[in-house]
Parts: sequence; structure tokens; C-alpha cells
Amino acid sequence: MATAKKTTAKKKKAKRKSSRKKTTRKPSKSLVIVESPAKARTIGKYLGNKFLVRHSMGHVRDLPKSRMGVDLEDNFQPKFLVMRDRKPVVDELKKALKQCNDVYLAPDPDREGEAIAWHLKDALKLSDDRVHRVTFNEITKRAVQAAFDHALENPTAIDQNRVDAYMARRILDRIVGYQLSPLLWDKISRNLSAGRVQSVSTMLIVDREREIRAFVPKEYWKIAQELLILNGGDAKMTVHLKKRDGKLYEPENEEQAKQAVAHLKAADWRISKVTHRRKTDRPPPPFKTSTLQQAASTGLRFSAKRTMMVAQQLYEGVEIGSESVGLITYMRTDSFNLSSDAITEAREHIQHAFGDKYLPDKANVYRARKGAQEAHEAIRTTSAGRTPEMMAQYLKKDQLRLYEMIWKRFVACQMTPAVFDIKDVDVTASKDGQPEYLFRVQGRTGVFDGYQRLVGARHDDVLLPPLRVDPADQQSDDYLGVRREGDPQAEQHFTKPPARFSEATLVKALEKQGIGRPSTYASIMSAIQDRGYVYQEERKFHAAELGEVVTDMLRPYFPEILDVAFTAGMEDKLDSIEAARANWIEVLQDFYGPFSKDLDKAKAEMRNYKKDPVKADRKCPECKKGMVYRWRGSSKYLACVDYPECRTTIALDRDGKEKVRELTEHKCDKCQSQMILRSGRFGKFLACSAYPDCKFTLSVDKEGNPVRPQKADVKCPECGKDMIIRRGRRGAFIACTGYPECRKTLPIKKKEPAEPAKAKAKAS
Repeated sequence: MATAKKTTAKKKKAKRKSSRKKTTRKPSKSLVIVESPAKARTIGKYLGNKFLVRHSMGHVRDLPKSRMGVDLEDNFQPKFLVMRDRKPVVDELKKALKQCNDVYLAPDPDREGEAIAWHLKDALKLSDDRVHRVTFNEITKRAVQAAFDHALENPTAIDQNRVDAYMARRILDRIVGYQLSPLLWDKISRNLSAGRVQSVSTMLIVDREREIRAFVPKEYWKIAQELLILNGGDAKMTVHLKKRDGKLYEPENEEQAKQAVAHLKAADWRISKVTHRRKTDRPPPPFKTSTLQQAASTGLRFSAKRTMMVAQQLYEGVEIGSESVGLITYMRTDSFNLSSDAITEAREHIQHAFGDKYLPDKANVYRARKGAQEAHEAIRTTSAGRTPEMMAQYLKKDQLRLYEMIWKRFVACQMTPAVFDIKDVDVTASKDGQPEYLFRVQGRTGVFDGYQRLVGARHDDVLLPPLRVDPADQQSDDYLGVRREGDPQAEQHFTKPPARFSEATLVKALEKQGIGRPSTYASIMSAIQDRGYVYQEERKFHAAELGEVVTDMLRPYFPEILDVAFTAGMEDKLDSIEAARANWIEVLQDFYGPFSKDLDKAKAEMRNYKKDPVKADRKCPECKKGMVYRWRGSSKYLACVDYPECRTTIALDRDGKEKVRELTEHKCDKCQSQMILRSGRFGKFLACSAYPDCKFTLSVDKEGNPVRPQKADVKCPECGKDMIIRRGRRGAFIACTGYPECRKTLPIKKKEPAEPAKAKAKAS
């Protein structure tokens, strides 16, 4: 009996266990993945406890750095890998997946954001039925909740057409970069690179530089005359020479100017034409990416990179009191569209702040260029009611300045036009038997300030006295003729060369030519400068010698890569892939066929080509032999012709002058020579002046003081010497002091976290 009872009890227990397993609850939460921690914090506060919000730190996968990563024989299939520094992020996301059921991928609403979502889906091995794509143009509670409500009712998949367009661009850039760069390494210097869009941008600056050098200024003269208005009190006006005998005219030299002045002194002057017209000045459209970068460059002196960094902060969210709020809409766009809600709010603000006369009868509508992504919105503030004055206490200086610019442009675009009265006055100077000269002056008076009430007047008024054409009876009391006041003033001028590109004008030129897209302008500016192909002085781009060398080398062999129309056409093809009008593999095939032929031709013709180093007009300070110019990366230097027997080198600046060595009072720990302050990839450091005989270096702090490495409490397991703590790109590590003879390194072990006091007490 006892045995039977035990058996029954075991069965009941097993039954209870199996029933518990069957009734195990499925995860009730949903995982939301965005790109950045700031965006995750802001969205997490809006969605509540049913959602777990995590970030991916941007892309989690990319093509490998050490090889092409694209199978050119198998329809350009890419080999994407999880990036090394993103593996911990992916592991954390996989852990979060165990707590959740559905996954909402919510990167930015553009091609790059779609690609991030696609990479996340593959890296996390998510099934289609589990994944939902969510997009929103602004990070506000209303917009985010509306986007998720829509996703719950109408689940949306990842847009594969956008992903294909991203993939085509990424593979194009990889093919060009990884197949052109080795040519530059072999013929010019290691560590150089060639890019598809960056090479064209560099070429534009190089060509402009050469236009400026080749420019020959031409002389011309301007002639002005001050006139007294007869019967007009003391009223005067200054007129400027425009025509002679009905044709545009400017004296080309001093002799012609003197002849014109002589004619004018003897001429009779009269008002020949007075024209009145009314002009309306319509407010400019809201910002898109390119115009925001241009306005921030000219108005705030921000670089494109700085503009986009600050805009990203405003977009992702700023702490206002107890909540985090996205203050502007998505800032990578080429559209002028505004949502109906935004227009309504802007119009209500205008009516309340400025009155009915500043509010047009209908909302102002602006058309973007052909091919713009009209599904996107323009860059605007998420609320017209959040004025810059209200936001001043919550924003940093740069954030406030950019926010104010965006807010004013957004509100002003829905205001009435400014109205002006324009008066054009023609004055004729003539004498029998001599040429007839036409002078002109324009007056401008504001009638209604309109949108300029908010953004400020762009032009000052130019007031002219009441004028009319000379009447037939010049003896009448109301005759308003003119008389010369002093002699004509002739002023010498010279034509100027084309202006160098600034960041603002280069962005404008790239957009006009159809090169690049809103998300690429800032990276283009950074890339061509980081590579040493161009540099900026007084905020203007100058072509560096290396940029000219690389452009001259690529142009004969790769005319399409350095062709503006071809590059713009490729951007249109990428847009066609996104719009499902073209296949990404076919677009790549059309490109790679001609490109591979150009590449083979370049390799064949350049096989025996080796650029002879240019001889310098100086002797080697060590062996007294000659020296030649060479390149190391983007840096030019002088090297002894007797290399490798003599390894003397002299660093040069961008003007080809010897760099002045910045000697310091610090002594080398090994040989007691003076240390010099140098700059490298990771910033400034101290190096021994006896280099290359002594290669001792030290890091420096912000003030330039040496920072000696901390001694580790271990000996080198290879050579037995002391070891020190050093810092590298991936953090701190332990290194042997016998470097470079001994290259042994050890990782720094992380300390175990101390056990909490409560846990200790509980254990005891």
C-alpha cells in the first residue's frame, strides 16, 4: 500500500510539473531598436513598460576592411560581417530578445536607416513574422506613439528596394576604392585612397585652383557722377554709367576713361526716364539639408560636419524639465514638404504673434527639385510654439543658435511677402557730335515688411527724391532737371578670378550638379580634407599638391569616375533602384564592364611607369649628397638620394618649406637629448630629437606636459624586463619596456565588482 501511495504521489507531482511547463507565459514585451543611446532614452520615455528600447550604435555590420568583400564573379554578392566593436552590442540585443516577442526596428527614415534595420534583422537572425519596421520624422511623444499605433494596425516590412539602393552604393564605393587605391599606393604613396564621389569633389576644387592660377586680370573703369536736383531743394543723387550710344559700356583703360570724362564735362544732362514698379519678396522655403548647411556656414560659421552634429542632437532629444523632447524633424532630407499639422500650428503662431496682415490667405507651398524624396518633410522645429527665447535655458550655445535659425526659417516660410516700391531713373548726358552716355540709379523703399518682420530686412532702403522726366517747358516753376555737382569720378578696377569654394558654395555646387545626396555632403567635406587632397584657409578650399597629383593620375585613365555628369547619373540610377525602376545587379553590371576595362588599361600602361622623384635644390645634412621630394601618405618630405644607406629625411609643410621643429625643455629618458613636439594620428606627442638613432616617445596632456607610462606590477614573460601600461585605439594594455626588440603585450584584467554589503550580510 505504502509503495502504491508513493507511486501515486510521484505521478501527481510529475503532472503538476508538466502542466506548469505547458502554461509558461510567452514574453509580453516588444523590443524596439534604434541607432543611438540618446534616441533610445527619448523614445523609451514615450512608449511605457510594454516596450524595451535598445540601441545599436548605428550599423552593426559592414564589408570587411582587410579584403574586397564583394564577389565580382557572382553578381556582386557582398559578404557583410558583424563589426568587431559591435559584437558586444549584438550580444546585448540577443539577450534582450529573450525577454521580448515582437521586434520593432526604428532607425532613421532614409536609405541608411533602412539598411541599418536590414543588417539588424540578419545579424539577430529574426524571422519575417517577428519584425516590424517603424519610421517617424520627428521624435515627439505624439509622432512616436502615432507611428507605433500605425505599426500595430498595419505591420510594415523592411523596404527591400531601399536596401538594394544602399547595397548598390556601398558596393560601388568598395569596388572603386579597393581597385583604384592600389594604383595610388604603387605610383605615389602608401595609405592613399580614391573614392567615387570624393574624387569628383576633389577635381572640382583642383580645377578651380588652376582657373585661379591661369587667370589674367583685365582692366576696366567705372564712372559715377553726383547730380543736384534743380527746384528740388538740396536733394542730390549719384548715378552710374551703364551705356554709350545704346550699348553696355565700361572704359577698358585710363585713356578711354579720360576721354569719357571730357565728353561728360561738356555734355548736357537730363532725366530721360523714370520707372515705378512694385516688387514682392516671397519668403524662402523651409530648410533642407543642403540649404541648412549653407546657411549655417555663412550665418553661424559652422562647418557642414558641425552643423549635422548639432542638428542630430536637436533631433534625437533634449531634456526640457522632466522630459526629453526632439526639437527638430529629421535633418537629412531634400524635400520642402511640411505636414498639415505643422502648417496649421505655424499659422496660428503667426496670427497670435504678428497679426492677420502677416498671415497669407492660403498656406505657402514650395516645390523641391525633380527627384526629391517628397515623402519626407523639410527640416523644421517640432513645435512653432517653442520659440528660441523659451528654449534658451535648455540648450547649449551651438544648439540654440542652430535651433533659432531653423525656427525662424520655418515660421517665416508661412508669412506674407515683403513689398517694396522700386524706382529706376535714367539720366542722359549728350552733346552734339559726341556719344550719348546713359547713367542709371535705382531707389528702393519698403512698403510692407512681411516675413522680414521675423528674420530681419535683407536690404536697406535707398531713398530718391520725387523725380519725373524733363517737361518740354524747362523754364516752368515745376521743372525738376539735374545739374552736375563736381566733375565725373572715374575709378580703376580689375576683373577678379573665380572665387574659391567655401563649404557652403561647394555643397551648392554638388547639389546643383546632382553629386551626392543629403546624407553625404558632410562626409564628403571631411573625407577630402582628412586625405590631404584639399585644405581650408580663411574658410576657403585650396587644392593641396597631393590632390592635384592624384587628380592628374586618375583623369586620363578613368574619365567616367572623374566626370561630373556620369557621377550625377549614377546617383539617379541609385534613386531608380529605390523607386523599383531598376535592378541593383544590372546597374552594377553596367558600371563594372567599362570600369574594369579602364582598370586593365591603366594597369597595363602604368606597369612600367614610375614617377621619378623631383630633385630638390639642397644637400643632405648628413652625407652631403642630393635630396629628392617624396610622399608618405598625404605628407611630403625630403629624402636623401642615397637611401637606404642614408635614411635622412626632412619634413615639409604644405608650402614645401621645412617644418620648424618645436624643441621643448624636456629631456629624453634614454639618451638625454632634447625632445620635440610632434603630431601624429592620435594627436600631439613628444619624440626624441636624436631620431632615428633614438626612437623614444612620450604622450602629452592638454597642456603639452609629458605623461610617463605607469609601471605595471608584472615582469615580461618573454624577456624578463619591466612592463608598463600603455593606451591604444582599443583601450589600455600592458607592454614590455624592451619594445621594439620585445613586442610582448598583455591585457589588463578587469577587477571583479565588490560584493554588496547587503549580500554579504544575507550570506552570513
